[in-house]
Amino acid sequence: MQPPPNALQENIARQRQALKELLREPLAQAAKACSKAWGDRKMLDDILTTALANLPICKYMYALDTSAVQVSDNISREGLIESDFGRDRSDRPYMIESVPSEGFLLSQAYISLRARRPSLTAIQLVRDDSGKALGFVGADFDLRKLPLTGKLYEEPTHWRQIKGDPAIRGTVFHQTRTNSQMDLQIDTVLGVLEELMVDHGVFHVILHFSSSRSVIWLFDDPYRYRLLDIDALTDPDICLIYPRQPYPENALVPREKIRTILDSLRDLRFMDEMFYLRSGTINIFNGVVGLTFSCDGSHYLPWEEFLSKGCDFWAAGDTSGETSQSEMQ
Repeated sequence: MQPPPNALQENIARQRQALKELLREPLAQAAKACSKAWGDRKMLDDILTTALANLPICKYMYALDTSAVQVSDNISREGLIESDFGRDRSDRPYMIESVPSEGFLLSQAYISLRARRPSLTAIQLVRDDSGKALGFVGADFDLRKLPLTGKLYEEPTHWRQIKGDPAIRGTVFHQTRTNSQMDLQIDTVLGVLEELMVDHGVFHVILHFSSSRSVIWLFDDPYRYRLLDIDALTDPDICLIYPRQPYPENALVPREKIRTILDSLRDLRFMDEMFYLRSGTINIFNGVVGLTFSCDGSHYLPWEEFLSKGCDFWAAGDTSGETSQSEMQ
């Protein structure tokens, strides 16, 4: 089976294509006008000032010769930045990339030198009437100012593995699990967490077995997390401070499966004295269970797939995160 497509990269590609379509024609017009004034610093500045005024999302514009040395001032909305005349931009990320044959390039995102912020640069080749390359028109954009035309990126729910700390993986055969306070009172802890998730509006839980704590998020207050230590987790009265809430209809994890998932996390915690679960997460809205093992490898997978795998699978499988997605499928 082929690995699932990288949804994140696909979303980025769609957004970049939309930006290219938005910028290509204005940059082409600016380059055409600059070709008539090439070699005249004042005229280039005037042309680029007009071009900048017609491109409100742009931060700076400038002209470069074929060696990427600036032959105009930097044009900004606050006026000319004359100190950039003669600046060598040949080592900047957007000049290292190859300009396509059509003469237009939208660079990969990079960190700007002045503002230290994620930025993009569009480069348009400038040619004379005979087709000879004269140089380039450059336009810099702050990512904060760019129109976001795509819909909100949706996190994929296929099984993913993440490599852990090499130092931890290298010493995993020299460690054994030590009972934490949570381990010693695990049934009480899981009972409290089930109650909070099923009847009190908790939609995301991170359960840290080794350090005996949990972090929770409530859908009535999703921007703030709550940290529950072992005293809170072993006191059923903690449920009294969170109002009762009906289980959300749009949750991907059925309410009757919450305890089953929690019990499976417990089983992985105790499955082996060397390879065991250090932390687990559940998010009822995206339906994903997260696992981090003693070797520091992490897995994120749909709750149905998680429940279909028993301890034997994890004990015999690769929990380190070394296996690629394609190898696993």
